[in-house]
Amino acid sequence: MKLIIDKFWISISIVFFFLTFLPIGAIIMYLASPILEFIGPMVPGDTFPLFFTWDLFQRALIASLIASIVGGFLGTFLLIRNLSLIGDGLAHVSFGGVAVGVVVGVFIGGFSPLWYALFFTIIASISIEQLRSREILTGDASIAIFLTGTLGLGMVILRLWGGATYTDIESYLFGDLLLIDEASLNFISFISIISIISILYLYHSLLAISIDPIAARVQGLPVSSIGIYFSVITAVVVVSMVQLVGVLLVTAILITPSATAQLIGKSFRSCIIYSQLFGIIIIILGLYFSAELGTGSGSMIALVAAMIFSLVAVSKIVLKVVIQPNKNLN
Repeated sequence: MKLIIDKFWISISIVFFFLTFLPIGAIIMYLASPILEFIGPMVPGDTFPLFFTWDLFQRALIASLIASIVGGFLGTFLLIRNLSLIGDGLAHVSFGGVAVGVVVGVFIGGFSPLWYALFFTIIASISIEQLRSREILTGDASIAIFLTGTLGLGMVILRLWGGATYTDIESYLFGDLLLIDEASLNFISFISIISIISILYLYHSLLAISIDPIAARVQGLPVSSIGIYFSVITAVVVVSMVQLVGVLLVTAILITPSATAQLIGKSFRSCIIYSQLFGIIIIILGLYFSAELGTGSGSMIALVAAMIFSLVAVSKIVLKVVIQPNKNLN
């Protein structure tokens, strides 16, 4: 087992090294742009085709699709670990970091507010995992404490020292896809690739500790270390989603597609596949309706996600009633 863990860290270190010095977002744009431009003329709508032809809109579409893919992987694991609220909780934690970053930027400049959000969410995710794994608090209780505490911290800081920047925080609350520049696409792509490689490499170990952590510990798996690493990955993925759909709507990408997939999936692997499918459908439809109706992209994506979940849930109930015989009549 130690050899497997060592190989994992060596592999991640190599990938991290190469991705750090590669303009991964630009490479993805270079590869995807011709495909999107080919599809563009066939896309319906007046405004939505711009997502396939203009660089600004292409970056938004690519970043959204990448986030939905990694969100499908993470969300499926989070659901079986009974941590479905952690995406929403960490997104609110990131708001506190964004608020600190905005205020610090007003006075002394420096890093993007998202880097402060990243620091806050990593600390919170590790703390939540430790509180949960040591049975000090349940996962939901610890998430609620960090959610409300850091959200309150962010609001207080903005009120006291935010000044005119208070109104600028709206883009972090509800997201703005058109603010996805080349640096943001690089960040999202980098985080997503590292996350997917990590999850695939630790797939069986993550599944084991998610289903039965006691049995996994007996088998010699480093349950605590894997749990902490998974928490960190979740934190950085949540921060990467904040600019896409905003603090208030991260669950729409991270949890809702996976929850929808669980309604029809027959196995864990099929749930992951269906979550990818639903995530892509939600992004495409959400962007289409937001572009054509002139609504916010993040809010429309969240609405479409909820509507698809409701449609699948109702369809499953109806089919179950129609197909299965009514035992009460026997």
